[in-house]
Amino acid sequence: MIPTSIHRRTLLLGGLLLGTGIQAEADTGDWPARPVRIVVAGSAGAGGDIFARLIAEPLSKALKQPVVVEPKAGANGLIACDTVAKSPADGYTLLFAPSSAILINPVIHAKMPYDTEKDLTPVAQVGAAGILLVANPSTGFKNLADMVAYAKAHPGKLAYGSWGTGSSGHLAMEGIKAHYGLDMPHAPYKTLVSEVADLIGNNISVGFTDIQSPLPHMRAGKLVGLGQTGSQRWPATQDLPTLSEQGYKFEADGWYGVFVPAGTPQAIVDRLNEEINRLQKTDAVRQKIEGQNMIVPVSRTAREYAASIKKDAEIWQGLARVTELKDK
Repeated sequence: MIPTSIHRRTLLLGGLLLGTGIQAEADTGDWPARPVRIVVAGSAGAGGDIFARLIAEPLSKALKQPVVVEPKAGANGLIACDTVAKSPADGYTLLFAPSSAILINPVIHAKMPYDTEKDLTPVAQVGAAGILLVANPSTGFKNLADMVAYAKAHPGKLAYGSWGTGSSGHLAMEGIKAHYGLDMPHAPYKTLVSEVADLIGNNISVGFTDIQSPLPHMRAGKLVGLGQTGSQRWPATQDLPTLSEQGYKFEADGWYGVFVPAGTPQAIVDRLNEEINRLQKTDAVRQKIEGQNMIVPVSRTAREYAASIKKDAEIWQGLARVTELKDK
C-alpha cells in the first residue's frame, strides 16, 4: 500500500494549479526590461537543456531581451524546481522541467523543499513524446521480450538505470517489473549524461532515458533501442516499436513545461504562453523539435495547460500505486 502521506500529496497534486493560483491581473508594463533566465531541471547537454535552448533564441527575439539558459541537475529536478519556486515572482526567472519533475516528485517524496501546487504556476507545454528503453549491444537484446526473458531467468542480476529516483524512467521500469514479475535492481543516476555514458561503457546493461539523448549512439551502433513509451512512434524512431505494440500497454506521453514562481502577474504568464505557443508553430522551431524526436503539442492557454497537468497526474499516480513506491 502507498503510505498515507503519499495519498495526501497525490490529492494535492490532483488540483494542481487549475486556475494558476491567485495572481495579480496586471499589464506587463516595461517587462521585460532586463535578461530573462531559464533554469533547466536537468544536466547540460541533456534533453531539457537542448529543448530550452531551442526556444531561448526565438523567445529572446520576441521579448527583445537576452534569454539565458541555466541547467541545474540533480534529484530528478528538485534542485531546479526549488530554485525557481523561491525566486521573485517578477517574470525574470522561468523553470524548464520534464513532466516527471512536476508530476512524480510530489507523489514519492514525503518531504519537499517547495510545494508544487502552491509555489509554481504553469505557463506552456513544450514538445510531447515518450522515453526510450535502451541496452548495450553486448546484451544481445533486441526488444522488450528479450530483456524480460533474461531478467526472469536471472533474478536480481540485471540492474537498470534511470536519471534518478522518481524519474519517469524509474517509474516506467517499475511498472514493467510489476507487470512481468521481475527482480531488477534500480541504479539511479544524477544526470542523463552519466547514465548514457555508463550504458555505452556497459557499466550498466539496460536503462530508460529521455527521447533524444541516446539517438546518436543508437545510430552509431553503441546502443540498441528496445522500445519507446507513449501514444505513437516518435519522429526520429519510427522503426522502433512502442511498448504497447510489444504487449505492455503504457501510452502516457511525456513533455517539457515552462513554469514561473506563483504570484507572477497573469499578464506576464499569458504573454509568455502566447509567445512560446507561437514560436513552436514556426517552421524553424517545429523542425528542430521534430529533429530531437518530439512533436509540437496542441496550443493551450496557461489555464488549459494546468488542467492537462491534472489529467497526466492521474496516470502517473495510478502507476505509483501499482508499483508501491515509498516515500523518500
